[in-house]
Amino acid sequence: MEYERPLFYHVMAYAESAERDIVDMVSGNPDWEPPASLREALTEYAEHDVSEFQYPPSEGLTPLREEIAARRGVETERVIITNGAGEANHLSMACGFATHSGQEVILTDPVYPYYSGRTTLLGGTESLVPVAADGSLDPELVREQASEETALIVVNSPNNPTGAVYDPETMAELVAIAEANDALLVSDEVYDHFDFTGNFESALSIESTHRVVTNSFSKSMAITGFRVGYAVLPERLVDAARTRHMLTNVTGSRPAQYAVYRALRETDRSYYNQNRDRLAERIETFTDALDDAGAEYTRPDGGFYVLARFEGYPGSLENAKRLIDEAGVACMPGEAFGQTREDWLRFALVTPRVEQAASRLAAYF
Repeated sequence: MEYERPLFYHVMAYAESAERDIVDMVSGNPDWEPPASLREALTEYAEHDVSEFQYPPSEGLTPLREEIAARRGVETERVIITNGAGEANHLSMACGFATHSGQEVILTDPVYPYYSGRTTLLGGTESLVPVAADGSLDPELVREQASEETALIVVNSPNNPTGAVYDPETMAELVAIAEANDALLVSDEVYDHFDFTGNFESALSIESTHRVVTNSFSKSMAITGFRVGYAVLPERLVDAARTRHMLTNVTGSRPAQYAVYRALRETDRSYYNQNRDRLAERIETFTDALDDAGAEYTRPDGGFYVLARFEGYPGSLENAKRLIDEAGVACMPGEAFGQTREDWLRFALVTPRVEQAASRLAAYF
């Protein structure tokens, strides 16, 4: 998994250069509308006083932080607004290395490749813990791996790419393992609005000074380009994270934060339910076609990705490119996500052309 340029960019560039029509199922860019109030807020913002066009507080707009804190049941001071969940995750990992001994980062396999990339960038060493066939994580395997050399345990639920949702018992065990080994658990919960089981449990439900939760509005509000995320940190890490954020980015976009704040306050729960139902329907459509193609696949309990394996067709970058050329479907090769799913391909169901992609795959295989 050592590569300078993430495989996402290789696949996307190859798909864009294709001479035929391609159904893009590479990246997690939602195709539905953002909340109406978010658009309205942006329009109104253009008429604001020029003072509102200047730097916001480095830690984020106070009303937005207060709204997040109220919803998550934490103190406002523990919330830092970041440039997407990616920066929140990076800051949390950096603070973990700075305040905990050891250089080991425990990750799941398969793993979202940016976690591995950040581990390398920050000078850490990754240890991959394999998950079960259905994507579930056995905390005992994490406990066996963890030691005084462990600085960080990084998890993602609902999970990209497996679609697994970690239950309350799993989250509680992971926090306990972090505490027992003086490590920091970083829980990335960016897909929390897309839980199809009702079993999702935020790590925030377990009070501990050894866990950080990162999140964003990119997926839930279909605004990946706005780059508004946040970290909820234990008090002991707030100053360190705030300083790193200020030195790296100074601050985030004021209009984007304002629009998200308005959308949080004014968007009815039905908006989120409708989008979750939309994805559930797409999963049914897509997996039915995978059945027709004779594929093995994981049905996601959360998120909007499906992992599939086709007999005699390993999930290599070469085969991902072949699928673009010969089937007109672009997806991610399994080798991008670690070792245990190298034979698989990952499909993002954030396209209205899911049925067309499914038909193409069924015909191709």
